[in-house]
Amino acid sequence: MLRAARICASSSTCAISSLLVGPRHLFGHESPHSLDYKCSATKRTGANNIGFLNRKLNIGSCGAYFSTLTETVLVQAHDPSVLALEIENAIDQQRFGDAWRAYEKHIHMDGLPRKSVLSKLIIGFAETCDAHWLNQSYNVVNHAFEEKRELLEKDPLIFLSLTLARSSLPNLAINVVRKLVKMEAYPPVAAWSAIIAHMSQTATGVFLAADMVMEIGYLFQNNRVDPRKKSNRPLLLMKPNSLTFNIILTASLLFGTTKKSEQLLELMPRIGLKPEASLLIVMARIYEMNGHRDEIQKLRRHVNEACGLGESEFRQFYDCLLSSHLKFGDLDSAVDMVLDMLKKGKNTKRSLEAAKSVLETVENNKLYLPYEKTGSDSAHSSNKSVSTDSQMLKYLSFFKDKNFARLELEARELLKLLSDKLQEQVGLVKSEYGVLHPTETMYAKLVKAFLDADKISALASFLVKAGKEDSPVSVESSFVVQVINACISLGLLEKAHDLLDEMRFSGIRVGSTIYSSLLKAYCKEGHHEDDITALLKDAQQAGIQLDASCYEDLIQSRVHHNNTTGALHLFKELKNLSVLKSDHNEFEMLVQGCDNNGAALTAKLVEEVKSGHMVNHAIHDWNNVIHFFCKKRLMHDAHKAFSKMRTLGHMPNAQTFHSLVTAYAAVGGKYVEVTDLWGEMKVLANSSSMKFDQELLDSLLYCFVRGGFFLRAMEVIEMMEKGKMFIDKYKYKSLWLKYHRTLYKGKAPKVQTEAQLKRREAALHFKRWIGLT
Repeated sequence: MLRAARICASSSTCAISSLLVGPRHLFGHESPHSLDYKCSATKRTGANNIGFLNRKLNIGSCGAYFSTLTETVLVQAHDPSVLALEIENAIDQQRFGDAWRAYEKHIHMDGLPRKSVLSKLIIGFAETCDAHWLNQSYNVVNHAFEEKRELLEKDPLIFLSLTLARSSLPNLAINVVRKLVKMEAYPPVAAWSAIIAHMSQTATGVFLAADMVMEIGYLFQNNRVDPRKKSNRPLLLMKPNSLTFNIILTASLLFGTTKKSEQLLELMPRIGLKPEASLLIVMARIYEMNGHRDEIQKLRRHVNEACGLGESEFRQFYDCLLSSHLKFGDLDSAVDMVLDMLKKGKNTKRSLEAAKSVLETVENNKLYLPYEKTGSDSAHSSNKSVSTDSQMLKYLSFFKDKNFARLELEARELLKLLSDKLQEQVGLVKSEYGVLHPTETMYAKLVKAFLDADKISALASFLVKAGKEDSPVSVESSFVVQVINACISLGLLEKAHDLLDEMRFSGIRVGSTIYSSLLKAYCKEGHHEDDITALLKDAQQAGIQLDASCYEDLIQSRVHHNNTTGALHLFKELKNLSVLKSDHNEFEMLVQGCDNNGAALTAKLVEEVKSGHMVNHAIHDWNNVIHFFCKKRLMHDAHKAFSKMRTLGHMPNAQTFHSLVTAYAAVGGKYVEVTDLWGEMKVLANSSSMKFDQELLDSLLYCFVRGGFFLRAMEVIEMMEKGKMFIDKYKYKSLWLKYHRTLYKGKAPKVQTEAQLKRREAALHFKRWIGLT
């Protein structure tokens, strides 16, 4: 007894408590009274601890104070409420490292903290907008969802998902929304629309956001949610609206995920949504990129009759229509559209000139119109810069916005930014005074299409008509002359000569410059004697006088080919005509003397031809046929069309296979057919430069995982990882848990074939890949 008392007197409290319970920082700066107070709050372990100390250290009644102290220390070390308070204080003081360590201790000691502490931890980490703490916040949610999901609250999870999306972590943002749906804590559409709007700023985010819209949209298709039931109201508040589809479809166009976009368009009528007027333009662009010209033609009447469409929307639509005509090689329709634009532009210009003359008359008579706001004033008032709040989002302001009106406004601003970027991609049509005009790029593409099809006569006819409808210029600056000069500079001398002949047959007279340029080009190549003779004869018949430098090149060419007689004849002709020697740079002078449109056309045509881009119009026709059969689920006919396409020597592309794979997946159970398609795709990939995009490979992977073809699934994963494509592991993990949870769980059988062994190993490899082992 005395010995124990001496120990109490001589040893420090910290040393003994450290020996008993470990780290002293849990209680080092608190008085015994505060510890006793905490001890009285939780008495579940006090008696046991006293007994333990009496037996262990043989402490009697004189050691009562020591016993009380050690009892308090042990209770504090094992009291979750103290750690919960420490978590809250650390979050308030922004000591996030301490908060995380306290959270880990709480998990180890007593599991998850209570709901309010957990929410405060999630919100505190999310408000930092720091990638590390955002990941930790997601880890907290993920752990709580697996262990005790009723501790998770709806608003903090929506806030976390929004912050993850704003911080360019779309894969985590979509997973939080998926957890909310599984918990039946449905986020309102105004909230998750803002989430996908932020996700849609990157290619990976758009890919995931499209999946998210489809997953949520499928819950409402075919009127499966009864709006009359009161219990369905929270679910109906989550239903996608037109703004949601407009955001994801516009973003998908920007980043090229157009196959998913078309699936979203097909989903809209199934959930009872009608497209707005502005969405018609987005639909047209999706159809154009996927090669569905008939669908664009169907939209034309709706676009022309729609209210609220502006100049930029019409410009985008007719850009799509023209691009579609070129893609399918329908040059007649493209020519008709271009000439119609030019005719309307000419009439508008006349009307503007008449209006200007009236205005001048009014001003001369000093008659003033009523005052109106000037353009600068209105521009100052309306053209405010559209920007999103890039600062850190605070939960308090987020929580006060009960209807998420601020988030909806933010989503609309982001949609405006996406739409502006989309308008910048329009390259075939421009607008002046509200009237559409073809651009130089459009002329260049159309001319190249005529040249590739070897339709020189039709090309000349179009260029002559276009030159008449466009602003009047000299013959030397006309479209035809510009195209001929471009052909000469590209070395397409025969086509240039044919165009010159077509002009002559049409009765259009040109100057000497074009003849001189073509003759010099013939002389430079050195093996066009017959062409030179014919062109010289045509020039003489047309009364064209060639310049001195052209004669010099012709004489040298004759001498080079040992045609002394012809050289002497040209020399005498040159001497008799007394041609001035100052005209040496006619081609350069021609280009400098042309108007801006002509020079731009020449440059664009040279650029277009040099690009070497060739369009196989037949592929688009066959893809349309296959897509039609797939849409009607006539898979036997679709496969016959596919075989016929291959037989005729047309190489299928990603669009071809995507239509087939998507249709087989929709029919259900046709995974063997998809496996056969995958075999053909691999052969094509090895034998040609064919490339498969992320959307197609993702569709294949989904089919193989759903059907349990894990050998093929791992092949697709290998190809995607080699191409550095993003794969949504969460989606495939959910698919495994839904359909293959019990697959290969037991021990491997002692006797199995090599094929069975490979299938088992592939399945287990896939299971490890998704993180289940």
